[in-house]
Amino acid sequence: MRLTDTTPHAPGTASPLQQDYQRFLMLGRRRAPHTLHVHESGYRSATINTDALGLRYSHCAGKRFSAAERGGAPRVNLLVGGSTALGIGASGDQHTVASHLSMLTGEVWLSLAGCGLNASQELLLFLSHQHRFGQVGHVVVLSGLNSLAHEALGEVLDSAHEPLQTAAYQHLLNSFSEGAGSVEGQQHKPLWRRLLQTLAPRRAPPQVQWSLSAPNKRLARAADSIGRTLLQWDRLLAGSHASLTFILQPLLPWCRDTLPAGEQAALEALERQPANFDRLLDGVFDSQLHADFFRRIKQQADPVACYDMNSMLSSSPVFGADLFVDRLHLNDLGNNALAKVITAKLGLAHEKHAQRRVTPIKLV
Repeated sequence: MRLTDTTPHAPGTASPLQQDYQRFLMLGRRRAPHTLHVHESGYRSATINTDALGLRYSHCAGKRFSAAERGGAPRVNLLVGGSTALGIGASGDQHTVASHLSMLTGEVWLSLAGCGLNASQELLLFLSHQHRFGQVGHVVVLSGLNSLAHEALGEVLDSAHEPLQTAAYQHLLNSFSEGAGSVEGQQHKPLWRRLLQTLAPRRAPPQVQWSLSAPNKRLARAADSIGRTLLQWDRLLAGSHASLTFILQPLLPWCRDTLPAGEQAALEALERQPANFDRLLDGVFDSQLHADFFRRIKQQADPVACYDMNSMLSSSPVFGADLFVDRLHLNDLGNNALAKVITAKLGLAHEKHAQRRVTPIKLV
């Protein structure tokens, strides 16, 4: 696979890649209210494509696969999680982590991921589509940060006592989508007005103010929630041939002490105008809090194998390059690096599987 870099664009403006993802996320609001939070079904673009269930395609051996289009594969593997697992930031479906895992292992890896899903919702997504998968080999849950953001989200909504305030919070937070900006209504505005907005000085929109509890309290609650859900995964998969691994997804401040130039510029832009999702992570970027968070997840989830990509990603030969497009999403090179670390750590490269129960992977 050829890694494609994001096309440079003027500072302060959204790139075509960002605009495509934002339109995709906005269309997802039209989903049926009785279904789990998923994306626009049958979405087609040069960047991202989804099946009839709203799940992104992955590529393996020149073919595309999804939960709705398994293509007769006798065995599949699942990459579960939020927007990082989905591949927000990748230039195309073939450059997501799931697609890179398919290429590296020679087996089909399906993307079972949705923007904004917390740990419990990820499990519900699996339960909703379990009957579609046939034999499942590996289940890798690449997650953690949405559960942490949801702890803050609950506090924000609980603090809004006035009906109008509650409605304003709900409208604002329903669109946070892990850092995606809003492009709603732009396509309906006249061309001349859009041009004027492009030329006019940019002003940050007013922010709804909120206060959150201490970061360590939110981290502890999120870790307990993740741990409980991983134990539910473990019981659900018991007796099958599937192995289960949790990997705490990378967060830029937890991964690096120093930043490459491109990531530094992206982080400075975020700090000037933080997205709502970033505000829900307020105060959690300390390295000691990160270590305590992962340790607590691991303790609560025992005996499920747990790994921390924030400490493992530095083993990649390309770790010094620009890998992140914001605090939690990766570019093509970053997705490839992450997939290679997972493949090496779990010993998955072009693995030949016997028909037996897989021994759970343990930390060393």
